[in-house]
Amino acid sequence: MATEQDPFSLEDDYDLTGKLLIAMPFLSDPRFTHTVIYVCGHDAQGAMGLIVNKGLPAVTFEELLLQMNVDVSHVTTQVPVHYGGPVEVGRGFVLHSSDYASESTVLIENGFAMTATLDILRAIALNEGPRDTLLALGYVGWGSGQLENEIQENGWLTIEADPALIFGHELESKWRQALATLGIDPAVLSFEIGHA
Repeated sequence: MATEQDPFSLEDDYDLTGKLLIAMPFLSDPRFTHTVIYVCGHDAQGAMGLIVNKGLPAVTFEELLLQMNVDVSHVTTQVPVHYGGPVEVGRGFVLHSSDYASESTVLIENGFAMTATLDILRAIALNEGPRDTLLALGYVGWGSGQLENEIQENGWLTIEADPALIFGHELESKWRQALATLGIDPAVLSFEIGHA
């Protein structure tokens, strides 16, 4: 049961939807080393997010379209494919700017949206999709209270979502850029950061 002093109580409307998580350097799970994750949804049942700084260079946009039986003869753009997380790695998600919407689009907040249907891939292929996109295979999921516990155990830092950081193409530098928004140099992070 959450106490009054527990800053992560969902009873107090603690909601990370639309925020970025920055993995601390000593996070024990190697799948999340130096990751930056956009939280697509967070409620009492758990949380879902997409890693925004890990690519899948072995998979091309055109190959992905072909696997989904999408005609590639009129493809006018190439989009990098990202590793969104270890859950359902065969499932695709497009995190994008809210200037595009279909019936299946979920508007998140602050100009972000997510669509997980073939329609958006066709639109992107024809250069008719959203202004900003991040195409990911797989996602990150947490059960009820799991993310809150990981934050309390100093596994993650949180910041406001920045479209330039999320949709930028410099994957290798996104983690350091995210830490820099907090004025943190990764070299000085301690394994013993306390709770404020």
